[in-house]
Amino acid sequence: MKALLSVYNKDGIVEFAQELIDLGWGIISSGGTAAVLKKAGLAVQDVAEVTGRGSILGHRVVTLTPEIHGGLLATAEHTEELQRLGFPWIGLVCVDLYPLKDEVCKLEATRESIIEQTDIGGPTLLRSAAKGRRIVIADPADRSAVIQWLKIGRPNNSDFITRLVAKAEGIVADYCLESARFHSARTIDGFVGAQVHECKYGENPCQAGAGLFTLNSGDPLALDRFELVGGDEPSLINFTDADRLLQTMTHIAAGFDVNFGTVPCIAIGVKHGNACGAAVADSPLTALERMIDGDVTAIFGGFVMTNFPIVADEAVILRRYRMGGGEAKRMLDGVIAPAFSENATEVLARTKTGKCRMFQNPALQDLTKNSLDFAPRFRMVRGGFLRQSNYTFVLDFAHPEFEVSGLGFFADVKRDMVLAWGVGSTSTSNTITLVRDGQLIGNAVGQQSRVDAARLALDRARNYDVRGAVAYSDSFFPFDDGPKVLVGAGTRAVFASRGSAKDEEVKKVFADAGVLFCTLPDRVCRGFYGH
Repeated sequence: MKALLSVYNKDGIVEFAQELIDLGWGIISSGGTAAVLKKAGLAVQDVAEVTGRGSILGHRVVTLTPEIHGGLLATAEHTEELQRLGFPWIGLVCVDLYPLKDEVCKLEATRESIIEQTDIGGPTLLRSAAKGRRIVIADPADRSAVIQWLKIGRPNNSDFITRLVAKAEGIVADYCLESARFHSARTIDGFVGAQVHECKYGENPCQAGAGLFTLNSGDPLALDRFELVGGDEPSLINFTDADRLLQTMTHIAAGFDVNFGTVPCIAIGVKHGNACGAAVADSPLTALERMIDGDVTAIFGGFVMTNFPIVADEAVILRRYRMGGGEAKRMLDGVIAPAFSENATEVLARTKTGKCRMFQNPALQDLTKNSLDFAPRFRMVRGGFLRQSNYTFVLDFAHPEFEVSGLGFFADVKRDMVLAWGVGSTSTSNTITLVRDGQLIGNAVGQQSRVDAARLALDRARNYDVRGAVAYSDSFFPFDDGPKVLVGAGTRAVFASRGSAKDEEVKKVFADAGVLFCTLPDRVCRGFYGH
């Protein structure tokens, strides 16, 4: 049996080739890969020996020949013809591709440099091997598994090869999409993902085929980089909640990093994708208690994220704080943190149902302004999809267009304003968010009118003294009714965009009441989200 090896990244290829040789395989290779293998003392048949000719067109054409692809595409029925032609039967292909995505990302990249880094022979080898049902290795991570599988006699041969074939086709599809995306200036777009989690069902039991797919982006905060360390397999809603938590968490962290140069302990709880509790504090225990205090009722059955590890004391607070004593324990659908101690997972576990999913990712502990998700956002619509850049605005008090009017000490409200903005701008619009002393006390989301959002925010904060609170509005006030509602409740400061025809009337309401009013142009800071 012959194996064709042609890789861009030579790491580990010598060891892999040696394992194949030990198993009785003959190695075919060319160019740099062949040179590395020969230098290591391995027996290698050069592609030129198989084809009867060397590479042409500056090494652009090496393996694109009938001898190579005939040896990959032939079926058992073609054995006699293959022998008559003198073509080898190639049973294994190990190929990785030129790093096209890396080249596209370079600031100095040109059309010519992109074309030079566009692999043609590699994808063609992978597709021929896939169609020919050969052992096709497109991901270096699969080499070890292939060797072990060969050593134990190729069990479940068809299923194993099918998985490799599917992976190779997916890698080639993603590679070709990257080329199309570049040459079309992104007027051709899409995504190719690989499923990493299968969900029992979607948002509702009648919605099947649910799962989480990875784009292998390398993002340390990608959802597939979160390790499940306790509880059942996550549901689709768990993943959508986790994604919203990440957006809120990273925006709050970015706001503190930009304005204060340090990120406090942050605890956030969501229900149906919107924050029902959030707090910043100097200690993890305080952050958790104040997050729960924000809405003791709504956090029941919610999903929590922190930027600090969860150990036994934190776990006890999550389960028992404000539960009235006795044996009562809070039900949570999940907790996400940088790490969990073993006794913390035992405290959090819901032994009867297993539904408290616990995910850990150390990257949560080192969040900065660079932790925002800068990847474009896609949304499926009937017959196609929508695309937009991600929401990456960060409230910066030093922004040249940031304006402050009214009375009071602006420095005293900065922390609360960052928290209110971070929560409100990542909640479903229209939104009015109330924060006091580092704690979310009212988050009114999904409202069709801004004045009703203001009223609902106050209702959500009905268990708190709103006097002295900071309010955030995810867009400008179209009339002065919303401001009057907030002023009447005693809010101390408000941050909203400007750009309404009624801006001066709105500004006067706040000024007359002695309320700090902070604004940026709507085109800069509008926080619409979740449409």
